[in-house]
Order: sequence, then C-alpha cells, then structure tokens
Amino acid sequence: MRLTPDDRLDLLRRARAVLDANWRGSFTVPALRQYPYQWSWDSAFIAVGYSRFDQHRAEEELRALFAAQWSDGRVPHIVFHEADPAAPYFPGPAFWQIERSPHAPSSHHTTGIVQPPVHATAVLHTYRHAPDPSRALGYVAELFPKLSAWHDFLYRERDPHGEGLVYICHPWESGQDNSPLWDPVLTRMALRPEQIPPYQRADTRAVDPAERPLDADYDCYIFLVDFFRQRNYDEGRIYREGCPFLVQDVLFNTLLCRAEQDMAELAELIGADPEPFKARAARTASAIDAKLWDESRRLYVDYDLAARMPVPVPALAGFTPLFAGIPDAARAERMLAYLGSPAFGLSTGEERSGFPASSYDRFAPDYSPRRYWRGPVWIQMNWLLMHGLQAYGYDEHASALRSAIIDLPRVGDFREYFNPETGAGYGAEVFSWTAALLIDVLYGEQTV
Repeated sequence: MRLTPDDRLDLLRRARAVLDANWRGSFTVPALRQYPYQWSWDSAFIAVGYSRFDQHRAEEELRALFAAQWSDGRVPHIVFHEADPAAPYFPGPAFWQIERSPHAPSSHHTTGIVQPPVHATAVLHTYRHAPDPSRALGYVAELFPKLSAWHDFLYRERDPHGEGLVYICHPWESGQDNSPLWDPVLTRMALRPEQIPPYQRADTRAVDPAERPLDADYDCYIFLVDFFRQRNYDEGRIYREGCPFLVQDVLFNTLLCRAEQDMAELAELIGADPEPFKARAARTASAIDAKLWDESRRLYVDYDLAARMPVPVPALAGFTPLFAGIPDAARAERMLAYLGSPAFGLSTGEERSGFPASSYDRFAPDYSPRRYWRGPVWIQMNWLLMHGLQAYGYDEHASALRSAIIDLPRVGDFREYFNPETGAGYGAEVFSWTAALLIDVLYGEQTV
C-alpha cells in the first residue's frame, strides 16, 4: 500500500493523538474504555514509541509501573492507579485482594500476577534514542536495580527445577489471553460450578463478545485468581499445592532471554558487571532451544509442567525466539519456511493475501480471524518478529511485517488487533501500543 510523505505525516499525527488521549499524567492506559489502568507489557511497548519523540513520557511510563513493584521483585500485570470502585472493569482491585501477601505494595492497588518481561528491552531502546544520552544514563541507573530484582524474582520463584526456563501460572501472564495454546490445559482443568467464584464480566460491554474470550475461558481465569489469593500469592505454595496451570511459555521465556541480553548492555553503560546477565541469557537460550523446539512442526512449542508434556499448538509465538537470536541459521531457515507460508500470511510471492502475521495458523481447525488471540494480527507481535527476521538477514519478510504495521492502522484504524484477511480492526479502540509501535517504525524508516 503506497504511502506518500503527506500520508506518513498524517499517520504520525494521528498516532500521537492516540497517545495523548490515553496519557494520564505519568502513565498511559492501553485504551480508556476497555483498559482504564496501566498494563505492564503495554507500558513497555508504549515507552518504545514515546522514546522517538518525548523522552520525558518514555521515562515516566516505566517509572510509574515500577513504583508499584512488589517487595519480592514481581512487576504486576496491572497497576490500578487512582482506582475507581465504580469503574466498569473486572476483575478490579477488590477482587484481587493483594493485601493477603506480605510482599504487596501498600501504596498501590495492583493485580497479583505478571506479564512478559519486555521492560529492560524498552529501557535500552529509550536510552538509544535519547536526545541527551548523558542524561538518560541517570534513568538507566535508576531503573537498573528494579529491573534486576524483577528478573531475579522470575528465576528464583518460577524456575523450580533450575532449568533456565520460567513458568507462567495464568493465561493472562502470557499476554496471549485466550490463545489456542491454553486450550489443552484449560480443558484438563474440568471445573465444577462450585469451584468458580461469583463474578460478572465487564470486558464484553465495550467490545463485541464475538471478539472476546468465551465464558468457559473466563471461568478458568477467575478460578486461577481465586487459587492464588487463597494462597496469599505465595509462589511456593501455588506451585506445591497443585496449580493446574504451569506452562513454560515460548514467548515469555524468549522475552526474558532478550531482556537479560539487554540487561548486560545496560550494565555496561552504568559500569556494572554484565557477566551474570550474559550467563542467564545464554542458559535460557540453550534451554529454549533444547526443550521447546519441535522439529516436525518447525517452530518452538510451550511445555505444560503440570501434565509433563509439550503443547504442540501452531501459534505465532512459536517463532519469537528469532527476536532473541536463539535458533541457529539452519533452524531459522526451517522456521521461515513455515512462517513465510500462507499459514501465517507472511508469504512474499504471488500467493500472499491479506495482512501478516496471523497469531495462529490460518489452516488450523479452530482458527478465527476475529476472536482475540485465535487468529487476528497483533502489532506488537509483528514488531518483535520484524526485528528478529531482520537480525537473521530475512529483509524481505521483515519488510512485509513493517508494511503491515503501517498499513493496518490505515485500513482498520488504531485498534487492538486486526483481521488478517481484510485488515478490519477489532477489540479496543484508540489503542496505545498500536500507535506507539507505528511511531517507532515510522521514525525507524527515517521518513518523518
């Protein structure tokens, strides 16, 4: 889709307007109607976009998030800044009951679970694009110990066998809430009605229910939150007392690996020792490569610790180890043969149709181009894979993803996710990371 210089300037103007609309003085909400608080990995991607044109906001974004860090190091997946009990969001702070934990912050309302650790990557990105690098070093030094404590939490509390792989204990921790990745685990849970606390969904008020997770999925989500709060968010108890959802997730571990690589670079910037971070990154990369690679499927797959078996689901996340430079050249070539096929819409030949890259194999029986993580395109996934493919020298495929990041907001507006066949926008409107990562790509092309 041809883009003129005027088109680019108009897109940039509109993208900045989205971030302005969602800026709350010290942080940015993902979307005011649907997500009226601060989300963890959203803020990291939003900071990436801000770093291109507003260093102050880029820094404040993650300062606000880490101000709510727990004393055990965890970074909560939502911070309920100035929480309004009447706000149409569920589950809100009253449901989470984080005061049960001695590690929860007394100064902030938060959730008790986490999201993918992409924050160190965002801090390094912010430093690299700072107009005044010497001033930005102070920001790096300020957040470095907080980032280190965050990663320490994950390796200490979520790697019970010392493999270098951490587990997630809730689908929301993956960022891919209702992905088909979780179907085998959630189906196995087989909950009885009395196990599910009473609740009323709020997510389908602002978004068409056909675009959201099913009620059966939500029952599992809420059961798990109740499981955690009954155990006072004690990670040891959650693991030992039979949490049914314990998954070594490809995307989560890949982003942790890359974040550790980036921590090593941040350490060098401030005169700290980079070697511990390099060692952990190498260990996690080796573990991902050894345990999560599926040769027959040509991608990486999750591992279900509770059932002690792989989760052989063809999700786009299975290609993200490219972002951390994990596969060798031969393995990357095999991955590209699948990723670059019509299954994910990243074909570069005449057979290409629609917009890359589908979050799930288009030929899988339960693929949906409309329902949340079961097929739609997500801008942040394209951004991660774009960088990964570019690092491996797959410039044509990276360019196709870059074009999709630009074209989808033009076709479907600044929405949360997009139909891979038509480009129609779905989910929340006026969505922040769609705008932020578009800004990053436009500046990266040096066209504005």
